[in-house]
Amino acid sequence: MGSTNYIGAFIQVAEDCPVGTAEQPPAGGKAPTVAALQHEFISTHPYEFTSDDVLFQVYALRQSVSAEARPAAREAFFGKDQACLRSSPLGKRYGWGIHHDAQGRVALVPLGSDEYRRLSSDPAVKQLKAMRSKRAPSRT
Repeated sequence: MGSTNYIGAFIQVAEDCPVGTAEQPPAGGKAPTVAALQHEFISTHPYEFTSDDVLFQVYALRQSVSAEARPAAREAFFGKDQACLRSSPLGKRYGWGIHHDAQGRVALVPLGSDEYRRLSSDPAVKQLKAMRSKRAPSRT
């Protein structure tokens, strides 16, 4: 079973993130967006769950997986490669850094905050960037 968890890492916002300070993702129309669900889950449970927990929880909610079916569904979900939180719209579009503590549990850190500045300059924390939304210009 694969994993998307990082240990002692900070995912900074993407280089092409369009906001200068963190924004709460919109709730969405008929169904909540992935960004809204991830934001709600992580912000209401900081440092309680791992990246794997968050990604599966959002998947299970969006797919209406019953509580009884979740253990098998989780195994099947991680039986295939999954994108990590570097690909989350939280860091790509909405200005949220994601800190992974020493146990791999995650918390949101708003762009522009003292905590964001501290974590992004801490040499003891592995620094990562959220994935860009657009391709970088070619260097020819």
